[in-house]
Amino acid sequence: MAGNSQRRGAVRKPGSKKGQVVGSGGQRRRALEGKGPTPKATERPHHPAAKRKAAVERAEAKAPARAGQAGRDAARSATVAAKVREALRVGSDHELIAGRNPVTEAVRSGIPLAKVFLAGNMASDERVAEVVRTATALGAPLVEVSRSDLDNLTEGAVHQGVVIEVPAYAYRDVEDLLARAERAGHPPLIVALDSVTDPHNLGAVLRSAGAFGADGVLLPERRSAGVNATAWKVSAGAAARVPVARATNLVRALTDLKDAGCFVVGLDGDGPTAVGDLELADGPLVLVTGSEGKGLSRLVRQTCDVVASIPIAAQVESLNAAVATGIALYEVSRRRAATPPVA
Repeated sequence: MAGNSQRRGAVRKPGSKKGQVVGSGGQRRRALEGKGPTPKATERPHHPAAKRKAAVERAEAKAPARAGQAGRDAARSATVAAKVREALRVGSDHELIAGRNPVTEAVRSGIPLAKVFLAGNMASDERVAEVVRTATALGAPLVEVSRSDLDNLTEGAVHQGVVIEVPAYAYRDVEDLLARAERAGHPPLIVALDSVTDPHNLGAVLRSAGAFGADGVLLPERRSAGVNATAWKVSAGAAARVPVARATNLVRALTDLKDAGCFVVGLDGDGPTAVGDLELADGPLVLVTGSEGKGLSRLVRQTCDVVASIPIAAQVESLNAAVATGIALYEVSRRRAATPPVA
């Protein structure tokens, strides 16, 4: 009935949102309580400014780790670079031989190997594979490098992807050249170079000496090319077969050869005798070639028994030293072949 307070639903429960609260100023008062001022943009989780700030903070937190990794990477790269430099270091008393044929000929001659430098997959080449097998048997290190490393190592020489490091060339004495001819059972044939400073010429002379049966090449210690990587390359392996002797004084060495029974012939464009007319070509002989520019030096020319020339066309001033030596060796070889050996 009306006014019956016992009826369910007629009693307002405590904490009900309906109705006014004393001193609230209305129903919306509670919704506005405790909010305070509006947060900054960087403090609102979904605001772009807050996202940018969070990204910066994450980057700053990772920076020490990245710096540490960069330092480790730099240290690792420096270690690798140091190992490469050490592998490419050539001993002060060692020399380099570059190119497949020169390297193969040098290895076949039994030359000691210090290192073998290979660029790329060179083992498929049979000559290089032979070098690798020999180096492995001798315990010589095989160093894999880039072609640019080999370019720098050989100072731009044509290396064809393979270079070997060997001890400095072991020069012989004049007596060794005479003994070689004696063992071979023929009259000595020696080539002497007077002030020839181009290693290309020396390499070409070695090649001709090997082709025409010379017993060796004689060089002065000063003002002369030596047997280096360029000479090895140009000689096409002849440097491994033709011995090279060095003399402190070329004139004295030529005098000693004359005392040993050799006939000394100087090659000069103004020589009165043609190379093809040498009567003693089949005997013990020393052919002396001067530099292309100055020719034979005065004392060497005076030491020669004969000064011979190679007839050439008037339009050509002179022959290259290596070419002149090759022609003279051919003439000597031809005359010796035409002369029957003495019984």
